[in-house]
Amino acid sequence: MQQDKHPDYQPVVFRDRAAGYAFLTRSTATSDQTIEWDDGETYPVVDVEISSESHPFYTGRARTVDSEGRVAAFERRYGGG
Repeated sequence: MQQDKHPDYQPVVFRDRAAGYAFLTRSTATSDQTIEWDDGETYPVVDVEISSESHPFYTGRARTVDSEGRVAAFERRYGGG
């Protein structure tokens, strides 16, 4: 591997403030903020707006779109058909 070509790959905490969820992983993402993790070590923390804990698809709160009903309403309204 060539030196000085690749970004620094280090442990980083990603935190979803909306869900109160955080996880430790390795990433090239950086941050000036730090957090003390459960193991007593201090890691950079990156705040994210949405994660698997708050995303509607993964939590089962996703809305299903009734596309047939929308098409029928469109045809009734504009006389398609």
